[in-house]
Amino acid sequence: MIRLLCIVALLTLSACKEELTQDTSPLPLTVEAVGHFCQMNVFEHDGPKAQAHLGGLPQMPLFFSQVRDVVAYIRLPEQSHEVLAIWVNDMGAEGATWTDPGTTNWIAADAAHFVVGSRVVGGMGTPEIVPFADVTKASLFAAKNGGQVMRLAQIPDAAVLAPVVNDGDSDDADFEERLRKLARTSGD
Repeated sequence: MIRLLCIVALLTLSACKEELTQDTSPLPLTVEAVGHFCQMNVFEHDGPKAQAHLGGLPQMPLFFSQVRDVVAYIRLPEQSHEVLAIWVNDMGAEGATWTDPGTTNWIAADAAHFVVGSRVVGGMGTPEIVPFADVTKASLFAAKNGGQVMRLAQIPDAAVLAPVVNDGDSDDADFEERLRKLARTSGD
């Protein structure tokens, strides 16, 4: 009889369990938003931003100072949480500029058209992947700045995971020689 009561109690409790759905609506950018990788305020960086909502972490999405960074994040093998939604600034939205991409003009990343391989540099000083809701606006941006229009799944890993060499970067031989000189100087 006690066993039967326990089973009934468990069934009743499980029937009463309220299913909570995590809100994955985009949040407006505020001064509290910091880039996931750089831990710097996203307003300190030009170009489009991104936010990713992760399963089990409903309090706050991860913000990214560059769209390139969110694409890299979702492709990293170390990324362990389920990605429920990714939002990116629509750079074709009214009023969106490179220095002020907007705080509420979010579009779902899987619906966006991205310009990949253009000459523009994002807020962290690396090549940026530029999102647009309108494919025509993306094509016009690519015609002016170079690059190709792609969907999220088409962006090659090399565009987000490969090392970036900026103008003025030294080659490895130069870096190694400077390290040797430093070691000789500090060892005296």
